[in-house]
Order: sequence, then C-alpha cells, then structure tokens
Amino acid sequence: MNGKIKNIAILGSTGSIGRQALDVVRLNIDKFKVRVLTSNTSSELLISQAIEFRPDTVIIADPAKYQEVKSALAGYVTDVQSGIQAIAEVVTGPDIDIVLTALVGYCGLLPTINALRHGKTVALANKETLVVAGELITRLAREHGTILLPVDSEHSAIFQCLLGEKIESVEKLILTASGGPFLGKNSDFLKSVTPAQALRHPNWTMGSKITIDSASLMNKGLEIIEAKWLFDLPSSKIDVVVHPQSIIHSMVQFVDGSIKAQLGVPDMKLPIQYAFGYPDRISNINERYNFLNGASFTFLEPDSKTFRNLALAIESLEQGGNMPCILNAANEVVVAGFLNNQLGFLEMSEVIENCMKKINFIKSPRYDDFVETDSETRKLALSLI
Repeated sequence: MNGKIKNIAILGSTGSIGRQALDVVRLNIDKFKVRVLTSNTSSELLISQAIEFRPDTVIIADPAKYQEVKSALAGYVTDVQSGIQAIAEVVTGPDIDIVLTALVGYCGLLPTINALRHGKTVALANKETLVVAGELITRLAREHGTILLPVDSEHSAIFQCLLGEKIESVEKLILTASGGPFLGKNSDFLKSVTPAQALRHPNWTMGSKITIDSASLMNKGLEIIEAKWLFDLPSSKIDVVVHPQSIIHSMVQFVDGSIKAQLGVPDMKLPIQYAFGYPDRISNINERYNFLNGASFTFLEPDSKTFRNLALAIESLEQGGNMPCILNAANEVVVAGFLNNQLGFLEMSEVIENCMKKINFIKSPRYDDFVETDSETRKLALSLI
C-alpha cells in the first residue's frame, strides 16, 4: 500500500462479516482506521468494539438500545446515534474512504446508494443490494466514478480472475457452491429438517440468514443475480457447479477455452482483506491450503428441482424489473419464519413463488417502486406463512 491509512465505515460490525472485518483491522492497524461502527440490536458487542477501536461515530439501529450505548460511551469522544436513517446518512462523511456494507438484507440498499453518490468505495458484503436494485446501483457507481468491491468469496474470486482481462473475452462465469448441509438429500428428507440442522454448514461460519440461504440454495441464486450486475454479463453466461470442498471459490472460462480459478481455504477474512487493501495485496498469517494433504476436488450439478429457490432466483433475473426485489423480500420473510419454526424448509419456496405470481410486476422500477414492492411483498409473505 502507498502508506496512506484508509478510513473505514463498517455497517453491521457485530455480525459475522463485521466481526471478521475487525479481525483484519486488528492485524493491520497501521493501514486501516475504523471511523464508523453500526449494529442493529447487539448493543453490548457494539460497545466493546467502540471502546477498542475508538471510532468517530457509533450507531445502534434499535432506538430502544440508544441510551444503553450512549451511557456506556459517555467517557469517550465517540458520537452515538440511533436509527436506520442515521446509518444511511453517516456514510456520506468526508473522512470515510471505504464503506463495508455488511448489513443483512434489504436494509443495506439506501446506505449503499448514499455511499456511491458521495464517491465512496463500497466493499459490498450485502448481496441483497444488487439483487433488489442492481441496475440502479451499477449506474450510480458509473455516474460517480466509484468502485464496487465484492466481498462475497465467489464474486471476489471472479473479480480477481478478471484482473487484466477484457470482459469481451469471457465465455462464462462459474460460481461454485458448497451444496450446504443437505447436499444430495431428497424432498422427503427436507420436509422435516429443523433450523438447527440447516444452520450446520459444513465449511463456512456465517450468520443465520445466509446459512439458511446456503442450505436452500437461495444464496447461490442471489449470487447469480449479483454476478450479472457486478460483471455486466447475462444469466446465460453464468453457471453454478457444486464443489463440496469449498477450496475453489469460483472460476472464469474464456473464449479460448482456458479457465482461471481462485483458490484458498474457506475463510471470509481473505476476501474482506482483499477488498480493504485493493489494489494491493496485504500479507497475513492466515492458514494456507496444502495441496499435499490428500484431499481431492469434486464437482456436481446443482439440484434445482429439489432446491427450487435456485430456479426461482434465475427466473426472477430473467424477468427483470422488480421481480428480484419480490424474490428477495419474500425470502427474507420466509427465512425468519423458518428460523422461528413457523413453516417448513420446503414451504419457503412455495411462499416465494406465490409472491412472485401475485405482487404487481414493474418492468422499469424507480427507487420508490423498490420501496413499495419490498413493503407489499413482506405483507403478502407474512400472510401466507
């Protein structure tokens, strides 16, 4: 790096990605300064993070937790705020270079929009932002000369494979999927699985929402939509293969038949560090993959008939408009419902499909249309649970 310390805002610092991002900062305190930390409801962890990293601003989204955080940080110079709107506004600060959007779900959309409009580099760990409004987000990035750095391991892998290449030379992108905890299981088995079973991911340590999405293959469907917007390629040029070992994070196949792959141990700190350090690579002491450990790589076709969420996501992308927004809103509701034992694993797909059929389709949505679509879809999904 050029020696200049990068100022970082971490939106969702108490979640899985946010905590790992702070691990990266701890090991590189000469390179990064945390300016903003935000959390939805995890006040105790947010307070401890603020005491350690001394950010300029701390925001707790839940107003009921504001006084607790405010009192705990009374002896520090940190400004304590609350509310979703405060998170959307804090990213515009002049002392911020990089905004890591590690918020879960639709709530990451407005902060990302504001960050791009104010010329901030966005390290995007909130795939729902591009799923809901990919055309709007990528247009804003172009208009304001800003850059979107993917933090998903798959999209970071593709980003790295494309460096130095022309997009016209790409024949297809190949996203890898672990298959989750239910790889190879049939519908009869899936009817009775519990949230506890679905949360046991074999390779990755992630938050509960993305872990359930991984188990249902919705996560891979969302990643196809995200890849379409990040790399400006149609869905016909984006494939998925199941790679249970999760060592190859994704691949790019070129028109001459050659394939580039990015490999590494399944550790989210690597793509986070890559995004923070870009365009430079930063050395670390993380685990390295050993090719001599006897493990083999296997690849399988995803089962989109049993795991219907993958097919529904592709369908929403092909329809375009506000359909991916409908898909995403319905999915957020059913995942919460499944985690609360309100509906079964396979029933999640049924509710999502119903919402895609019943919510009004808008071919060329504006931001206000996304807001209304999200609200209406959540109401319908809740009524169907």
